Amino acid sequence: MLTFEYRGLGVVPSLSDYQETWDYQREVHAAVASGERPGHVIFVEHPPVYTAGRRTKPSDHPQDGAPVVAVDRGGEITYHGPGQLVGYPIVHLPDGVGVVDHVRAMEAAVIDLLAGYGIASGRVAGRTGVWLAAEGARPERKICAIGVRVTRRTALHGFALNVLSSAERFGNIVPCGISDAGVTSIVEELPGDWTVAQVAHDLEPHLRRHLKHA
Repeated sequence: MLTFEYRGLGVVPSLSDYQETWDYQREVHAAVASGERPGHVIFVEHPPVYTAGRRTKPSDHPQDGAPVVAVDRGGEITYHGPGQLVGYPIVHLPDGVGVVDHVRAMEAAVIDLLAGYGIASGRVAGRTGVWLAAEGARPERKICAIGVRVTRRTALHGFALNVLSSAERFGNIVPCGISDAGVTSIVEELPGDWTVAQVAHDLEPHLRRHLKHA
């Protein structure tokens, strides 16, 4: 059983403070890890914030001195903000299911979601997340970043799927420490009236299918 929470993504959308959401994640993680509740996915949309995983280098920080929140997930620096669906699947990983398996499951869910929209995406060897292939003058570009931590056999943190464009924010850092590729969003690949809440609802069945270990 996997439960879902659309935090701030209701009829009247609101942005969820990063620190407050992180504190809430840890509360949920403690309950899932102890078996008090089933796996739980939190969907949110954050106000602008840069977060730095354990492998972030000082040279990857924002070039204008914007504040950065250090977090305990894997990976390097990334941006969260309006127009981006952030999902935190807090799930127990049974024996035989490792961190990489969990990451691949999230990637597969997003790849399937995008395929349903008509956007072809996939993986890039040696890199996490979901990517679009290079075409013409456009380089490989990431549409979904993933960074997780597992403690007490229970995962927290998760993925950030770009629904609307935040190109100016990503241009302020070296996203995920990758300087030879670009960043994109659903609306940049397929123009339309996209909302973060609708994409979250569309993604839910794909996560249910792929997070079978939850």
